[in-house]
Amino acid sequence: MKSPSGTSVAHHTSDPPGGSGLRDYFRTLARYHVWATRKLAGHIDALSEADYRRDVGLFFRSVHGTCNHLLVAEHRLWYARFAEGRSESADLAEEIEPDRDRLRERLVDAAERWPVLIDHLAESRFGSSLDYTTTRGIAQSLPFAPTLGHVFNHATHHRGQTTAAITAMGYPCPEIDMVWMLQEESRAGR
Repeated sequence: MKSPSGTSVAHHTSDPPGGSGLRDYFRTLARYHVWATRKLAGHIDALSEADYRRDVGLFFRSVHGTCNHLLVAEHRLWYARFAEGRSESADLAEEIEPDRDRLRERLVDAAERWPVLIDHLAESRFGSSLDYTTTRGIAQSLPFAPTLGHVFNHATHHRGQTTAAITAMGYPCPEIDMVWMLQEESRAGR
C-alpha cells in the first residue's frame, strides 16, 4: 500500500496469530512500560539524595514526588479499576512510599503487573467500557481500550518530565523511547 506521499506503508488485513491486534499492541505498551521504568530507575538511583528530593518545578515538584504520583495514579487507582473493578480514593500527590529504594522496587513490581493483566483480560473487554468513580466521587464510564492506553501514556508523560529534570540537573539519562526497546528486541531475535 502507498501513502499519499508515495512511500510504502505496511497494511495488515487480519490480526496476527495469538490474539487481536489491539491486545498485541497493549502487550507491547506493557512491555515498554516495564522496560522504560527499569531503565529510568537505574538513572534515578544515581541522583544524590538532595537532587532526588529537590523541587525542580515538576507537577509533583521533585523526582521523588513524581515517582510517588506514578505509584498512586497508576497502581492504587488505575490498576485497581482495570484489574479489580474497584475505585479507590486517593490524593494524587500523596506520598505513599517515603523510602526511595522501596519506591523504586514498588514501581518496577507494579509495572510488571500490567503485562500479566493484559494477557488475562477477556477479548471482549477491549471493546467494552470501564466504569469507575473518579477521585472526586464522580461516576464515570469510558471506552476500555483508550482508557487503558491512557495509563501507559500517563507514565510516559511523567517519565519524560523526570528525564528532563535529571538532565537539567547535569546527570545522564537513558534513551527510553519505545523504538529503542523495539530495536533491542529485534537484535535479540524476539
